[in-house]
Amino acid sequence: MIKRFILFLTLVAGIGLSLRAQDIPEPMKPRRIVNDFTGLFSKQEQAALERKLRDFNDSTSTQIAVVTVPSLGGYDINDYAARLGEKWGVGQKGKDNGIVLLIKPKNNRESGQVAISVGYGLEGVIPDVIASRIIRNEIIPAFQQGNYYKGVDKALTVLTDLSKGEYTADEYKKKSEGGGVFDIIIGIIIFAILLSLIFRRRGGGGYSPGHTSGGGFFIFPMGGFGGGSSSGGFGGFSSGGGSFGGFGGGSFGGGGSSGSW
Repeated sequence: MIKRFILFLTLVAGIGLSLRAQDIPEPMKPRRIVNDFTGLFSKQEQAALERKLRDFNDSTSTQIAVVTVPSLGGYDINDYAARLGEKWGVGQKGKDNGIVLLIKPKNNRESGQVAISVGYGLEGVIPDVIASRIIRNEIIPAFQQGNYYKGVDKALTVLTDLSKGEYTADEYKKKSEGGGVFDIIIGIIIFAILLSLIFRRRGGGGYSPGHTSGGGFFIFPMGGFGGGSSSGGFGGFSSGGGSFGGFGGGSFGGGGSSGSW
């Protein structure tokens, strides 16, 4: 009787795990490294991210998958990201050099969530505290403004630079800590220069209210330089050369971090 009861519990547990596994989607077809299941990015943005990550994959063998999902199916987002990376095999087998950047967009009932999950082989290069800092400094501010592409692109730049050894985790930490003060100082300097240009008469001398000395004032438009916008000329979705061969069988141990907005 006890053996039958144990067998029954084992079958129930197995069915439960199988059903839970079905909550993790299969990669899109044709194969791609940016799997946007929610339509969060435009076709041009998808193409730009895809091209960036394929070039990185081809030059380093490290794979960074960007995935958006409409629901986490009851999972904690960190658990979901690690399970997805494991199921898809993001990274190379034996190297375990994969990274999953997972996004669950906000909706009317739930806040948005984002996670960075790191394969075994990169946990020393991108520790949890640095993954958290990337989310907090690069991703969340842009997401709060509704600019999802900007947040993801900035995060990918840091992740690829760290993976390639362009700078260490400690160097990124120091850089991100000092960035705010540095940006303020640069902003003050630029503002002072612009003011001097605005209030300087063409013929020299000081500023006289209501007098332009024929030259008038040249004030930079608030919208920035150049005007207009550029779509990049991508047209429809395109990977930008070659086909993505698929993920390589990497493993994940749950390293990474998450945040919400």
